[in-house]
Amino acid sequence: MSQQLDAPSQTYVGKGKLDEIREARREAGFDSVICDDELTPTQQRNLERALGEQVKTLDRTALILDVFARRARTREGRLQVELAQAEYLLPRLAGQWSHLERLGGGVGTRGPGETQIETDRRLAGRRIQRLKAELEQVRRRRAQHRARRRRQAMPVVALVGYTNAGKSSLLNALAGADVDARDQLFSTLDPVTRSVRLPDGTAALFTDTVGFIAKLPTTLVAAFRATLEEAQDAAVLVHVVDILRPNAAERVEVVEDILDSLDLSGAPRVLALNKADLLAPEASAALREAYTSPGADGVAAVLTSAVSGAGLRGLMDAVAAQIGDNAPPASRLAAKGARAWR
Repeated sequence: MSQQLDAPSQTYVGKGKLDEIREARREAGFDSVICDDELTPTQQRNLERALGEQVKTLDRTALILDVFARRARTREGRLQVELAQAEYLLPRLAGQWSHLERLGGGVGTRGPGETQIETDRRLAGRRIQRLKAELEQVRRRRAQHRARRRRQAMPVVALVGYTNAGKSSLLNALAGADVDARDQLFSTLDPVTRSVRLPDGTAALFTDTVGFIAKLPTTLVAAFRATLEEAQDAAVLVHVVDILRPNAAERVEVVEDILDSLDLSGAPRVLALNKADLLAPEASAALREAYTSPGADGVAAVLTSAVSGAGLRGLMDAVAAQIGDNAPPASRLAAKGARAWR
């Protein structure tokens, strides 16, 4: 269901729409409601009360956090998801124990329900501080790794893009890697880095990053700061686009907006129009012209396919051109053992 409102109500939707949802529940018997926005704690609580205790209410942030929790495999990934979940749940603790407040009475007394809320908040606050401290250690360790790369004069190429655009598959094709690549949202939460030798002999480190999504929750951006900083040190950003999506252009704008929020709007980049093997030849020509038009900010666009390998050499040439002739000689020496492109 959808509704056009000047501003969301205290129950997120209007009274008439709320009645429609209740009627739909009587007919369909559903037990969950998902809202495609971030609900305030008050909106979520009011909506749950209006629909009944049997109906679980989730907002967009809770749903994305749930997906992230299912995908997290490494300790770092779990820490980042746990922090985002804790910060999301902290303001929603209020009201969880309201049924106990009536047990306390009298002027100046404090009911056990209020005590429980304070206890939960204190425990949640301590947990958040602990997680932030552990993630700060991760951040410092990643900073040391990046400093070591700079000393080795190895340029970094970060693969960025909307979730499920094919970044992991592209890294596997470019570097001969074995990164887990699946047709699902947020398959990669932790950066994966592989060494590749570019056509001009320069060695570069290609890093697969966490995918973006429209209306990305701020709690996730904060929790995954250590991961996103990998892209901030990149010499070139390869923006991977699933060109088969009807709303591909909109997804490009979403990623560009997120990159801008990370102060990466001016970073050199290459647009990889992925999954081109499934396009008709005439569609390929039209897309190439559309993404390389004068209004495309001069960003190089290359049609690629991680499955067939089409366009990968062109992508490597475009990346090498962006890095330019400024790559120090040490990066050419480090090319030994990296996968070569001929």
